Amino acid sequence: MKRRDFFKIGGTSILQAGAGLLLAKQAASQSNSQGIQLRPPTPGQNPNPSPPEGSSADITLRIAPVEVEIAPSRFISTVGYNGTSPGPVLRMREGKPVTVDVINETDAAEFVHWHGLFVPSEVDGADEEGTPPVPPMGHRRFQFTPRPAGTRWYHSHAMANGDLHRGTYTGQFGFVMIDSGSDPGHYDQELFLALRDWEPFYTDQNMDTDELNGVGPTPEKPTVMDTRPNGLEATSQTFTINDKMLGFGNPIRVRSGSRVLVHLLNASAIENRMVSLPGHMFHVLALDGNPVPTPADTEVVMLGPGERADAYIEMNQPGVWILGATDDPTRNNGLGIVVEYENQQGQPRFIAPKNTFFDYTAFGHAPNQPEPDHKIEMLFEKIPSGAGRFNLFNVNGKPYPHEDEFVLQQGARYRILFRNRTDDSHPLHIHRHLFELVDVNGKPTGGLMKDTVIAPLYGRVTVDLVADQPGLTLFHCHIQQHMDYGFKALFRYS
Repeated sequence: MKRRDFFKIGGTSILQAGAGLLLAKQAASQSNSQGIQLRPPTPGQNPNPSPPEGSSADITLRIAPVEVEIAPSRFISTVGYNGTSPGPVLRMREGKPVTVDVINETDAAEFVHWHGLFVPSEVDGADEEGTPPVPPMGHRRFQFTPRPAGTRWYHSHAMANGDLHRGTYTGQFGFVMIDSGSDPGHYDQELFLALRDWEPFYTDQNMDTDELNGVGPTPEKPTVMDTRPNGLEATSQTFTINDKMLGFGNPIRVRSGSRVLVHLLNASAIENRMVSLPGHMFHVLALDGNPVPTPADTEVVMLGPGERADAYIEMNQPGVWILGATDDPTRNNGLGIVVEYENQQGQPRFIAPKNTFFDYTAFGHAPNQPEPDHKIEMLFEKIPSGAGRFNLFNVNGKPYPHEDEFVLQQGARYRILFRNRTDDSHPLHIHRHLFELVDVNGKPTGGLMKDTVIAPLYGRVTVDLVADQPGLTLFHCHIQQHMDYGFKALFRYS
């Protein structure tokens, strides 16, 4: 059973409207002396536990239960930051040190991961790297210098295992915008749009949408397929952009002739997503917050969990449209926002894009990487029901941990070949580093710097990583359940 068929059986009718978080460029400049935009805690929040005594922090994040109204009288009970989900957009100045107080008002230890930032292992927010947890009903202070510039994000890095109310299944996520001061600002509006799934549940059916991007070369497809029954995997039928389903809240209002800068984030715990805005093109400027060598137009943007894309849209097609998922079941179950032109009325429209193939290499340049000092191969396999009721994932023949298997020499350049011998497309994340894409399924490219990349089903991706951030470094699939059940490894520096 495919996801689209499953939704036809269990889907609900969604009204044709939407909502988004709209930030004008002027509002972005209204920040405190540290260049950080903060949303104040909700009035009446429990003031305890208290932050550390002494000097005040630049940022205070409170982890606490929240209720998110995603549709009329439909609430999600979850855990969020500062009384909301998504949490506040944090604007920082590149190179200017910040102090963050994290106050945990829950009864479970938590980790806040600074995704895409160059920070020490003890600050990064991963238990595997030695970051200390924020204790239950306790607090912890973190200090770091934000870099590199660009769109980053923060989220829980707690392991969930079989608990669908932990880790990235919760509402603990938000944007981090690290400003360099060199942004030309050639746009009229700025949007921060996070794609989310909610109310996850387990199924043994094939529920992914990986085939939406087309099935390209499959160099890792086994000659003899594994016919064992699939184990349980998490899925969802409830989606939002930010905190609203399509059908609830105010539309994004635009003027004809304006240019809108969109920061897109897949904050999902479960699935890769593809979105489009009918009649408009995304002019991609950056991927994972890093400027692309060749900015280019694309009709669709595909993002794996953890990935970001920055693009501007020329508003030159007056009407009332839906920016949302390209597949009908996901969009009709909430993953969409209405974009309404000034003086335009009527039912919001969505028209399926003609081209649904998203190609990383379209934004790169001709390959010109130097020869690497070392090469690493990482082979990924799925063992159906290998972890009891759940699927188990192996890296090079075994699940986490990989003691002393991946040891890096500081300053060396490593060419890493990701070989995906599974029927899932996996978003692969390396903490605290950037890597350069070298090859995607046999198609070479250069200049594209990322921290998360989708390895296509039965496909290959090659990246170059310079070992320039000493300390323990976690590698993992950014789908929560895959990470929980073996799909991770620890890189160490010699």
